[in-house]
Amino acid sequence: MSRMIPPRSLMILLGWLALVVLAALTGIATPPGDWYAGLAKPPLTPPDLAFPIAWTVLYALMAMAAWRATLAAHPAARWHTLWPFVAQLSVNALWSPLFFGLHWMGLALLDLLLLWGLIVLSLRRFAGVSRLAAWLLVPYLAWVSFAAYLNAATWWLNG
Repeated sequence: MSRMIPPRSLMILLGWLALVVLAALTGIATPPGDWYAGLAKPPLTPPDLAFPIAWTVLYALMAMAAWRATLAAHPAARWHTLWPFVAQLSVNALWSPLFFGLHWMGLALLDLLLLWGLIVLSLRRFAGVSRLAAWLLVPYLAWVSFAAYLNAATWWLNG
């Protein structure tokens, strides 16, 4: 016998998936292109194919984390729990246009540092209502930490 997701819960999940996909679209709209291909890259730079695979998994985990936190948070505390996550989605959406679109590697790095802080705050808020929701953000925090290294090193090598 399979368990069905209640309609309200499913609508919340689909809402978070839509919001996460919306944030992801800025990355799709600003691909690396020839400019990035011509840059010197730091050691440990993954192959280009790794990025869309990693981000697809991370965006799915992010939506699931927000869904779990939404369901677990008391209605009166829901916005307190979720606003850092919504804010980090906006900051996340800025990185690709800053780095790939405008070639502003330094500002993109600052964006990543703000993103990192907002992810930590989201993780802490989620942990207050759902340990699972918090753990679902850990790979995202790890990847953004690695991305900050890649951004900083690329800026250094090409500055």
